[in-house]
Amino acid sequence: MHQLFPIRRIMEMWSFPADKDAAKTTYGACGMLVKMEGVPSGCGGTLVYFACEDCAVEAARATENGGSIFKEKMSIGEHGFISLVYDTEGNMIGLHSM
Repeated sequence: MHQLFPIRRIMEMWSFPADKDAAKTTYGACGMLVKMEGVPSGCGGTLVYFACEDCAVEAARATENGGSIFKEKMSIGEHGFISLVYDTEGNMIGLHSM
């Protein structure tokens, strides 16, 4: 048996908590981003969508801060719009707006 995550690995964690009562009426998401020594970032992981007022505006902010746009704002019918962006580490992030 191989230990997948040895105790001695260096980890950097950034959390973005949310008030679960306020989450019902506000935009955003809660969770945590983790950077771990020896584990590459990039595609192949979970794709998280963040709710926002206008996904085109937030996609532009990603490019202003070193990211890039994979898919410009597009309609998903009655469910609103999405954009897909890459962050500076190569992780894809989904943005959703109505």
